[in-house]
Amino acid sequence: MTALVIAEHDNATLKVATLNAVTAALQCGGEVHVLVAGAHAGAVAAEAAKVAGVSKVLHADSDALAHGLAENVCAQVLALAANYSHILFAATASGKNIAPRVAAKLNVGQVSDVTKVDSPDTFERPIYAGNAIATVQSSDAIKVITVRTTGFDPAAATGGSAAVEVLSAVAASAQITFLGGEIAKNDRPELTSAKIIVSGGRALGSSEKFMEVITPLADKLGAAMGASRAAVDAGYAPNDWQVGQTGKIVAPQLYVACGISGAIQHLAGMKDSKVIVAINKDAEAPIFSVADYGLEADLFTAVPELVAAL
Repeated sequence: MTALVIAEHDNATLKVATLNAVTAALQCGGEVHVLVAGAHAGAVAAEAAKVAGVSKVLHADSDALAHGLAENVCAQVLALAANYSHILFAATASGKNIAPRVAAKLNVGQVSDVTKVDSPDTFERPIYAGNAIATVQSSDAIKVITVRTTGFDPAAATGGSAAVEVLSAVAASAQITFLGGEIAKNDRPELTSAKIIVSGGRALGSSEKFMEVITPLADKLGAAMGASRAAVDAGYAPNDWQVGQTGKIVAPQLYVACGISGAIQHLAGMKDSKVIVAINKDAEAPIFSVADYGLEADLFTAVPELVAAL
């Protein structure tokens, strides 16, 4: 058995989510290969070759692969698929975009959001917003899997010495064209890989108050900033800050929830955090049921006091 991990990158550096997927692939048994499909991404291929546990890196370089368009990356994966028993993607926006196309073209069922590998053909995944765990057994010859990154520790980024094999890139799809992209710039850690996250909820009341109250605490802690769906829907915070079932799944060392009630949608996205601190004036808020430390207080008083004490 050999597993193929589809690397996530920006053509310059390898994203941490790939390391989590490598760990899952190693647990499937057999060798682990990594596909780096991009444009002028030689540095990424070299970086992937150093990842512990990786035995080979396949590097496909083409302008058609520059932006990670699902149609083109899917075609590149399909050209290799027959050589592998498992094809793994991180369960990110990119992975969730490409993996279903690959599974459909291979006429196999996709195993989504895997959090544990029980055996090469049996996996565990959360259902009902994480309130139940399903054990899924796949009889498909090629198993297409998306990996919930919070379920697996990242593989060591160094220590490996895999060979890099250069592939011929597949022809670009004539049905799709990349017109442009806008990258959100953020000086803070990326939400899904941050060790500390400070999140705010609808109780903050406005985008101005959100920034006024949450930003100083995040600055003190060197934290990423997150938000509940209610806060995002109300326009208090941008979409890419949303934590939850329909946002980003996170598992930092410390998660501080300020004015978040703890609806099941939000809890599904952060309850695997190592330490959860909740600040809410509602003693009955569901967030307290998962919090390691709970403070029943007005966040507009408590958070500035916490900042002053740090």
